Amino acid sequence: MEQAMHGAQPVKPIAPLRTSLVRAGLALVVIACGLSLRWYGFPLGLPAFVVKYGGSLLWATMVFVLVGVLLPRLSRMQLAAIAAAIAVVVEFSRLVHTPWLDAFRLTTAGALLLGRMFSLWNLVAYAAGIAFGVWIDRLVERRSLAQSAS
Repeated sequence: MEQAMHGAQPVKPIAPLRTSLVRAGLALVVIACGLSLRWYGFPLGLPAFVVKYGGSLLWATMVFVLVGVLLPRLSRMQLAAIAAAIAVVVEFSRLVHTPWLDAFRLTTAGALLLGRMFSLWNLVAYAAGIAFGVWIDRLVERRSLAQSAS
């Protein structure tokens, strides 16, 4: 019955290991884009809004893809829900101030991973980044399926 719903070709799910490897490669691309935007956005004359929220969007995309690397058998919507929960926790953690946490946030790694200041607008950027991650993941999967069918 399921085969009839999908046409004559049987559905061939991509193996979880291959899915994780593809997503890991995608994560590296997203990280490179995010770092490039943060480091070169201002020197290239991009508006602060684009650099700030574009970086937040790409951060959330990275979180979505990395969750997908770790949990390749989950659906995209499940991955998106986990990524959204992580993004919300990280954003609200900015309201928590302890000496060690504030010291970490002052480092480059701390600023990139956790950020420094709370902003509800970041949550909007994170939602857009997760949606972008879902779209990219679907696109990559379709291309992989098309290539393996050829």
